[in-house]
This record gives sequence, structure tokens and C-alpha cells, in this order.
Amino acid sequence: MNIDFSKNTDGLIPAIIQDSETKTVLMLGYMNAEAYQKTVDTKKVTFYSRSKQRLWTKGEESGNFLNLIDIKNDCDNDTLLIQVKPEGPTCHKGTDTCWDQKNEIAYGFISDLESTINTRRQNADSEKSYVASLFKLGINKIAQKVGEEAIEVVIEAKDENDDLFLSESADLLFHYLILLQAKGFQLNDVVDVLKSRQK
Repeated sequence: MNIDFSKNTDGLIPAIIQDSETKTVLMLGYMNAEAYQKTVDTKKVTFYSRSKQRLWTKGEESGNFLNLIDIKNDCDNDTLLIQVKPEGPTCHKGTDTCWDQKNEIAYGFISDLESTINTRRQNADSEKSYVASLFKLGINKIAQKVGEEAIEVVIEAKDENDDLFLSESADLLFHYLILLQAKGFQLNDVVDVLKSRQK
């Protein structure tokens, strides 16, 4: 890997630390050539500490190591993206990230939708909220809706109208997310099962 440590006069380049599984950015540190080599050799992320003026392996005092998974160099050869498996919180303040974010798997809009479903379940008026009304009717009605939507997806899959197929697919996914929550689960629980089957 061709890394340009000479780009800055202090010989340091930024190292962005990202959880290899969740893809959450955990922290930013700085490396010189020696810190980089020690990281590669020990498989524990090591930085050059500007405040301590020495090499510093993350976790050397706290035990919250960053276990190396992969290193990528950027297009200018002067910034590293380091994917890790963290042991415990990353920030010295005890939070998962240095931006006080939770380090958990998220699926963008789908995770936002799961959150909205949960909020409607907990707080919405069943007279005004479709989601709340489904939860009020109970698991049998929710499961029935998933079955109905699945049949509609199959019917539309046999036809030529892609818009209707996608619309029914969205309805199926939406109702399935509701069913998962009614059973006490989230999409990530299903993903975990799929991961366990990966060969």
C-alpha cells in the first residue's frame, strides 16, 4: 500500500475508524508510518498521540481495543479508512463513538420506518393511526394482513405492471415490519438468522 506520510510536515495522516459490521464511524485519529506498521503487525489499531507525543494503542489502558479488520487508502494516498471490530466503547468518555452515537446496525430508511412504527404503536391514537389500529386488533389481524399482501405480490409478479408489483411489495414489507414488532423482533433479528446460514 502506497501511503504518503510526507504530505504533512509532521508526518501524520488522518485515520478514520469504522466498525466493519455496522459501518458506523467510531473516531478519527492520526498515524505516522510507525503507528501504521504497528497496527498491521499487532492487529490492534495504534495511533500517534499528538498530546502524549508517542505511539498509543487504543485500549492500552481501558482494554477497549480496536481489532483490525481491513485498511483502505484514499485516492490521494494520504487518508486511511480502517475497519475494525471494537471491544467496548470507543470514546474516552465511555460512548460508542466520539460523536456520542450508538454503534448499532442501521438500514437507513427501513430503520427509520421501524422507529416510526414503534412510535405509533406506543403513542398514537388507534382511531387516527392505521399502525396503532393494527396493533390494537392484535397479532392475528396483523398476520392476516401480511398473508393478504403476500398473495397480492404473487399476483402482481405474474402480470406486467411493474408499478403495481412494487407498490404491493412495499405494502408487504411495511406489514411484515409491523408483524416483526408485534412478535417482539426487528429486521436485524431476521438478518442475524440469514447471516448464521451464510456458508
